Amino acid sequence: MLIDKVKLSLKIDDSTMDEDIQDSIAAAKADLELSGVAKSNIVETDPLIIRAVKTFCKAEYSISNEEANRYRDWYNSLKTSLAASTKYNTEGTKS
Repeated sequence: MLIDKVKLSLKIDDSTMDEDIQDSIAAAKADLELSGVAKSNIVETDPLIIRAVKTFCKAEYSISNEEANRYRDWYNSLKTSLAASTKYNTEGTKS
């Protein structure tokens, strides 16, 4: 499950933050869709979607502003690339 991958990347091993993390995952997916990534292409098994969601969450949960900004910049770069790619911005193109 994607939440398990996100929690691993955040170094969180208990379930106390699960609801908040699920909300962040949903926000990342919504942001990808808003930026132009087709909803049908935001699948939890795609490595670039996984990376984008994990990076979004790392920006949200970073302790320092510097680290958060670095992850946010990385996420925005990946989001822009995904939205510009016909592999991701056209409905029904992912298998």
